[in-house]
Amino acid sequence: MNKYRKVIKPRETVVKDEEEIRVTAAGSVSAYISRAEKLFNEMKKPFLTITATGNALTKAVTTAEVIKRRFKGLHQITKLVNQDIEDEYEPLEEGLDKVTETRSMACIEIKLSKEALDKSDKGYQEPIDEALVTEVDPEELAAPRGRGKGRGKGKGKGKGKGEAKGKGKGKGTSK
Repeated sequence: MNKYRKVIKPRETVVKDEEEIRVTAAGSVSAYISRAEKLFNEMKKPFLTITATGNALTKAVTTAEVIKRRFKGLHQITKLVNQDIEDEYEPLEEGLDKVTETRSMACIEIKLSKEALDKSDKGYQEPIDEALVTEVDPEELAAPRGRGKGRGKGKGKGKGKGEAKGKGKGKGTSK
């Protein structure tokens, strides 16, 4: 493939719904949960949709499970689809043809709703037991959480108490 260059296509601008949370592999789960809290509490939305592709699938599932444990009575429908992505390569040398490569990427769409959803859907999950749900007040979410003891970069691991090996004067009292 070193005789080809990938053709960069202009990105399609897809309008994102207000109720949609797009999960990326680099984003933090806590940010997605804060967004869900804003949608359900402040904006009074009856449902939200979590979408992710590729490496972000596990993070999307984690986000959905945490949200289900923060808000009572959430119905869930999960859809898993494959999306074909076509990459086009143009030759750097004359006499070669264009090459097209098709990749298949997994995508997930999780709909969480306060209202009942279609129970006949194969991806339907009913709300979890309310004993498992711990609702959090908006004030608690905004409160700062502890971030360790502020020891800087860490103390390292496995060095022991310091007397055994080291770059000091040597072992014991031998002279």
